[in-house]
Amino acid sequence: MSVTSADNLAEVRALLVSVLGIEDRAATLDAATPLLGSLPELDSMAVLEIVAGIEERFGISVDDDEVTAELFETLGSLAAFVDEKRS
Repeated sequence: MSVTSADNLAEVRALLVSVLGIEDRAATLDAATPLLGSLPELDSMAVLEIVAGIEERFGISVDDDEVTAELFETLGSLAAFVDEKRS
């Protein structure tokens, strides 16, 4: 059974919510939700925790040069990255 983009989006959202401690706002996060610069909880340490969580949860490797502002532009861009790395 393959994992769909919607499944990846939900898993990436769950990881983000957990790392940032924003459970109270989880329901408001969708693919278009801006991340960097919009979520005060998303600082450089949180970015590292999210990357480590993605590697662990999805079994993928994220190179340092792949961690860019564009990657963390929206929840959708982060989930699309995971989709791409998993295929």
